[in-house]
Order: sequence, then C-alpha cells, then structure tokens
Amino acid sequence: MVASTKPTIPWKLRILTTLLSLLLKASRRSNGTVNRRLFNLFDPQLPPNPNPIDAVATSDVTVDAKRNLWFRLFSPSASAATLPVVVFFHGGGFTFLSPASTTYDAFCRSLCRSLNAVIISVNYRLAPEHRYPSQNDDGFDVVKYLDENGTVLGNVGKCFLAGDSSGGNIAHHVAIRVCKERLRFVRVIGLVSIEPFFGGQERLESEIRITQDPLVSLDVTDWYWKAFLPNGSDRDHEVVNVSGPNAVDISGLDYPNTLLVVAGFDPIKDWQRRYYEWLRNSGKDIEIIEYPNMIHGFHLFPYLPEASQLLSHVNHFINKQVAGS
Repeated sequence: MVASTKPTIPWKLRILTTLLSLLLKASRRSNGTVNRRLFNLFDPQLPPNPNPIDAVATSDVTVDAKRNLWFRLFSPSASAATLPVVVFFHGGGFTFLSPASTTYDAFCRSLCRSLNAVIISVNYRLAPEHRYPSQNDDGFDVVKYLDENGTVLGNVGKCFLAGDSSGGNIAHHVAIRVCKERLRFVRVIGLVSIEPFFGGQERLESEIRITQDPLVSLDVTDWYWKAFLPNGSDRDHEVVNVSGPNAVDISGLDYPNTLLVVAGFDPIKDWQRRYYEWLRNSGKDIEIIEYPNMIHGFHLFPYLPEASQLLSHVNHFINKQVAGS
C-alpha cells in the first residue's frame, strides 16, 4: 500500500532524475531512432581497473567481438573460485547505457562488495538498432560462455541471474532459455528482479495514476516498447506481457527461486505484481519486497537508505539460496 501521495526522495535526486529525463527525451527521436552522439556526451564511461578499489577489481571480457558482446567482471579481492556468480543485466529501456556507464559500474561494485560474489555485468546490444530477440540472445550467450569458460571466474554451479528495469525483463527470459537448455556446469539457483520492465496493451491503474516519475511515464514506455519489439508486434507480445495471453508456460520448467523488488511510485508496478502472481500460480517460489515511497530506479542512488536496505535484502536472498542448494 502506498504510504504517501508523493515519493519521499531528496531534492538532489529529483533534480538528477529531471535532468536525466530531459536528456533521454532529447535523445529519443520521434522517428524511433536514437541520437547516440548526444546521449554519449552525458554518459561518462569508466574503464576497467585491475587494481582493487574498495576490495573490488574489474576487467572486461570479450565474448563475441563481431557484435560487441562483452561483460565487465567484478571480482572481490578474496579468491573467487568458491564464490557465487551473479550475471547482471543493466536497465535503460533496452536502448541506453552499458556496464561501463558510471552509474552501473558503481552499482555493480556495490553488489560485488555487499554480496561477496563475482558479478558479470553484460554489455548486450541495444535497440532500436538491434531489436528483440538480440538482447536475450546476447544474455543467454554470456551464460553459455560461462558454461564453457566460467569455472575459472567463480562457482558457476551457484549462479544467479539479476537485472533492473529492462534488465529484469532480460533476466526473466534468459532464465527461461536456461531452463530449456542442457548446460554442463552453470546451475542457476536464483533470480533477482529489480523493478522489472513489463507491460501490455491494457493500461493498468498504476500506469494511469502515477505520473510523478519522469523516467517511465506512459509515453516514454510506449516509445521504448516500439523501439524494442519486432515491427508489427504489439505490447501483448510474450516478451512484454510476460503473464498475458501469449505468456510462455513455465509450469513444467525448473524456474529459479525469485526475489522481486517493487517501488511504490513506479508506474509499472502493477505489471510487476501480475508477474508475482503469475509465478506463484505457475508453482514457482517468489518473494516480493516493496519500497512504498520510492521511485523507479531508486536503487542506483547509494545515498538513499532504501538503496542500502535493498543490498541487504539481496544478500540475504542469495545466502539463503546458496545454503539451500
């Protein structure tokens, strides 16, 4: 239940999200293309750093140079051989950002440090230049790469998939692909879905009522779906409306235990709750954590107390899955 009529976030965050919204709006052209030159001017990229910073070292690993498929590896200073591996997919509406973006480099560093786990942050291809299923293909191919080479990176027998926003959508579909494939070494034992980006043709109550979030308003999300989907598809496509009329039947799959994070002032939270109910009705184990006064993307701002609480919840979930595996 929403605890207040407005999100309780500091002015610093309000200003940052407003500026980001203006940048994204200027970068999204009305013809469905992206002004990448403009966006990249304001998206600083950090190189990998093999020298540990706060006990975390990073390196970039190429999976397929032809399609610029690579991942940023975040390793704790301690020996990684026995540590769980978290394959992370960043947000950005399938269209923007990368593991080298300052925001996601910092977030994955925090994950690595807080979870004491190896983080694999995937650089998947972006829409609209590369539409669905490019992003899911890239995500699954990274998992296959880990199956063939990942035993030197960490304990891939205790592997997790994770993602925020559009990355949460990708993580879900990669999980389904993993369930249907025979992998030799990788065993996915959990999924962390942070404010996943789902939708559908129907307009749900939260989409209509919550208008304070400039990053995921109806017109913005409609643009992202149009840029992402194959031409001629609508929002009831199985990749968008994951619990809708065209949903994949996962009742017979060994879908991983899931932690779902929902923000109270996220316009797409009703779609996330439908996902929660769909997983439960499919016989899957899912836990939901709600932050009633937060906005979409709050977890990326470390000065918010709720961002630290989220890391603690994720740590608890991962430890529980590891202990039970």
